[in-house]
Amino acid sequence: MTSARSIRPWRPLAGVGTAVATLATLLLGLGAASPAAVAAPAVLEAEAATVSQGVVESNHTGFTGTGFVNYDNVSGSYVQWNVNAAAAGSTKLTLRYANGTTVDRPMDISVNGTVVAAAKSFAGTGAWTTWASTTVTAALKAGANTVRATATTANGGPNVDSLAADGATTPPPTGTTPAAVNGQLKVCGTKLCNQYGKPIQLRGMSTHGTQWYANCVNGSSLDALAKDWKADVLRVSTYVQEDGYQTNPRKFTDLASSIIDQATARGMYVIVDWHMLDPGDPYYNLARAKTFFTEIAQKHGNKTNLLYEIANEPSEVAWSRIKSYAEEIIPVIRAKDAEAPILVGTRAWSSFGVSDDANESEVVASPVKASNIMYTFHFYAYSHREEYLNTLSRAADKLPVFVTEFGTQNYAGEGSNDFTMSQKYLDLMASKKISWVNWNYSDDERTGAVFKTGTCNAGGPYTGTSSLKPAGVWIRDRIRTADDFPTS
Repeated sequence: MTSARSIRPWRPLAGVGTAVATLATLLLGLGAASPAAVAAPAVLEAEAATVSQGVVESNHTGFTGTGFVNYDNVSGSYVQWNVNAAAAGSTKLTLRYANGTTVDRPMDISVNGTVVAAAKSFAGTGAWTTWASTTVTAALKAGANTVRATATTANGGPNVDSLAADGATTPPPTGTTPAAVNGQLKVCGTKLCNQYGKPIQLRGMSTHGTQWYANCVNGSSLDALAKDWKADVLRVSTYVQEDGYQTNPRKFTDLASSIIDQATARGMYVIVDWHMLDPGDPYYNLARAKTFFTEIAQKHGNKTNLLYEIANEPSEVAWSRIKSYAEEIIPVIRAKDAEAPILVGTRAWSSFGVSDDANESEVVASPVKASNIMYTFHFYAYSHREEYLNTLSRAADKLPVFVTEFGTQNYAGEGSNDFTMSQKYLDLMASKKISWVNWNYSDDERTGAVFKTGTCNAGGPYTGTSSLKPAGVWIRDRIRTADDFPTS
């Protein structure tokens, strides 16, 4: 976002723990000691569920999938799964968990809102790396069901790894989500290409700053983004200053990591956005950036759905300094993740210098000395008119470009929407297969936030259009149009 958008939102953000809200439901299928199932049950990972007041972690070994849910130490925290039963009837629900304490951490297990096992025991397992299973039998209806495991004491719940449901159908088949179809992306010429070497265009949304609006990034909202909005990509914006990363590096690294896991479970690509903004010199945060990207790439470098955006909006510095910074950070990422595309910010708030009366020629004349990289461009259609549009068009003919942020309003994400100018940009980007991400997937008061104020604290609804501002209705409609992902 531009400098004007560096102002902290007017409304305080709810607790960061809510960001992981989706995971909580997962816990549902608890019960007695787990007997061997006659038929192979569907296994639903906790990190892909809806979590309320908990976080996705992977710091204790022995889990399945990509992680587990660590409940906040509070009564009422929960994990909730969506379970699709092949037929109505009695179903065995088995929860895999670890409790490294000696204190029981009971939970209520409910199905479709009705408690089927009150204060179900989750006794100590001896260590957080020792996993056990407990089972409860409950009646499920044919089709969609919700299973929720809710902590009933101030200690919260145990760590929950997965829910297995006999007679349930398995999750959606692989190969149908954007990340499954396209696989590992790479830059080919001036285009972003999929695993088949075919140019593609990704379309999606950016979070707001997770220090303020983590409560808008939860299981339900990510389900909506992936399935209702049909988004290909989520940009996870970790602000460095402005009450962000520098105040608590561990907290914000873990939060970004959790959101990466949740978006991955839903088949979306993820842009890891190092949201440096003020000061605009990327070197100011060089040491922090090296630490952050080392940790993220170390943990997620084996994934095929990541892109790294190493400097959101450099400003008041020359292109040569941005280039030098990029040539220091890129090897840090490459040491842990050799294949993911890396996105490099450009001068004057990622405008290719247009906002400083320059243009793309300085990057064309002196590109970053690295392979598999793209350059970022940001625009806000009400403020940024034909000069910016023409710069994007020229740059995309000579350089690989990714529009990692844009809005239909003014450069502060405020004021009236200019959908006509915005459509000109979208038409250009479609014609040249320039991938794009819209700002922003939150309920901030500004017109650029897609949800009406209060939506996230109310827990949605995130699907459909009833909770959307005009900008949200407009961008959702354009994300939902069919993708062209060639495979041959």
